[in-house]
Amino acid sequence: MPRLDVGADAPTFSLTASDGTTVDLSNLLATASKGVIVYFYPAAGTPGCTKEACDFRDSLAPLTAHGYAVVGISPDEQAKLAKFVADERLTFPLLSDPEHQVLEAWGAWGEKKNYGKTYVGVIRSTVVVNPDGTVALAQYNVKATGHVAKLRRDLGVD
Repeated sequence: MPRLDVGADAPTFSLTASDGTTVDLSNLLATASKGVIVYFYPAAGTPGCTKEACDFRDSLAPLTAHGYAVVGISPDEQAKLAKFVADERLTFPLLSDPEHQVLEAWGAWGEKKNYGKTYVGVIRSTVVVNPDGTVALAQYNVKATGHVAKLRRDLGVD
């Protein structure tokens, strides 16, 4: 799948959140003066995804103080996301994309290699969307550990 480039229009989305509500990009953009950080992760509750989600949770106050909203998207079903949010006390929306439509549109679904095996799945990615709906930053194949700290530096939130 093609990846998003800086300056491109971010594809819109409307997905079910862990709490059963519907969250869409336009509403998120309306609440964040600097933009929305959309991160894509493979599976709730796995070690790497838990580390990344907790890093976003622990960085949420400075990110929101700088005008950013945060949302995570995975192919997990809503019930699994609800358990993950409760277990890790996450304070930002996690959205369910079980049919990969948003993941594909944002370039976060594709071929991966792990231990010599090739398969199709979620490409751990983060995209920052400007308030006007254009892409400010797009990072693909990011590492779960240390990614949020690097993102904070890239955004000047340190």
